[in-house]
Amino acid sequence: MANIVVLGAGLGGVIAAYEIRKTVRRKDKVTVINETDFYQFVPSNPWVLVGWREREDITIDLAKPMKRKRIDFVVGRAERVEPGEKCVRMEDGSTVEYDYLVIATGPELAFDDIEGLGPHGGHTHSVCHIDHALKGYEDFEAFCEDPGPMIVGAVQGASCFGPAYETAMILETELRKRKIRDQVPMTFVTSEPYVGHLGLDGVGDTKGLLESEMRERHIKWITNAKVQRVTEDTMYVEEYNDDGTVKTVHELPQKFSMMLPAFRGVSAVRDIEGLVNPKGFIIVDDHQRNPQYPEIFGIGVCIAIPPTGSTPVPVGVPKTGFMIESMVTATAENLREIIDGKEPTHEATWNAICLADFGDGGVAFIAQPQIPPRNVNWSAGGGWVHMAKIGFEKYFLGKVRQGRSETFYENAALNLLKTQKLKP
Repeated sequence: MANIVVLGAGLGGVIAAYEIRKTVRRKDKVTVINETDFYQFVPSNPWVLVGWREREDITIDLAKPMKRKRIDFVVGRAERVEPGEKCVRMEDGSTVEYDYLVIATGPELAFDDIEGLGPHGGHTHSVCHIDHALKGYEDFEAFCEDPGPMIVGAVQGASCFGPAYETAMILETELRKRKIRDQVPMTFVTSEPYVGHLGLDGVGDTKGLLESEMRERHIKWITNAKVQRVTEDTMYVEEYNDDGTVKTVHELPQKFSMMLPAFRGVSAVRDIEGLVNPKGFIIVDDHQRNPQYPEIFGIGVCIAIPPTGSTPVPVGVPKTGFMIESMVTATAENLREIIDGKEPTHEATWNAICLADFGDGGVAFIAQPQIPPRNVNWSAGGGWVHMAKIGFEKYFLGKVRQGRSETFYENAALNLLKTQKLKP
């Protein structure tokens, strides 16, 4: 019997647990460790920020689907991964032993990198967690009673830019619905070298599509931006030239802001030599395994991926949903091969399919693979994206509730798009 532990139950972890359970032998044991007893659909948090969704709409109690799928579920905070002892030490002093460990923790949010950043004692909001978005909604309601300048974006070192664009456009849509848009000057502040870079050097014409949306919605933007500090009513931003010299120093007034932070590895794995890079992200090979500890796999936002190129201000690479699911499938298949005494052969495609909702429209893109150069490099916009995002939310939440990693309809759609999770 193989003892497999999945650390984390976010997008990658919960789907990994279901797919690994389906792929390995019935006698093998699968355990999930998660800090909370629920799954949250993070892509819907920009809707929570404006009151279009409530907590119960996008969270799922994981106990029932885990039990139904014969997956042990441990709720608690992991204090430390101990690769030498092949166990996870929990905050309460207990340990969870493993033969194989799949790390899917997601990131730690580095709000403390910048003075005044973040919802915990800072002066900016976040859509990285349901609790952050709910607090943001409370403050957004108060803001609408007394409007003023608004700033949305992503700070230096951030590696997830889609939600920043979504939040800016959704806030703008809601302000128009409330007929107070004319009272809210909006600025988009991003570390990207240009609008639509997305940490991916653009996909298709994301630059043109997103700049057009910004102009149409009267949202000003500052690129190559490094946030120095944030006070209650001002954001101090340095704007850089392409050669890395400071171009302008901005003192931007703000009454409401949402800034995505940089990410780093979680404390449970940080500083473990050979397992993580200097920022605490899991080092993996082409089969999602760590080279020094081959019984450990990494999937999702917690793994180390080098940037696509040099930029004046640090910009990370996003790990999008379908890209993560391709890592999950490769990991599950490789685990079965290893348990059967074979060498792993499966590699994830790291293809990306993304729907960025703008409240009344949106932009979609397909990047195969996500990191250039690509075989497919396509993007398009329109009202259909908003409806597609709603449909995907319902579908994915249903998949988590049912304990399924994929469905017939999903595979049919992927075949139609000629998109695969595994390399041939």
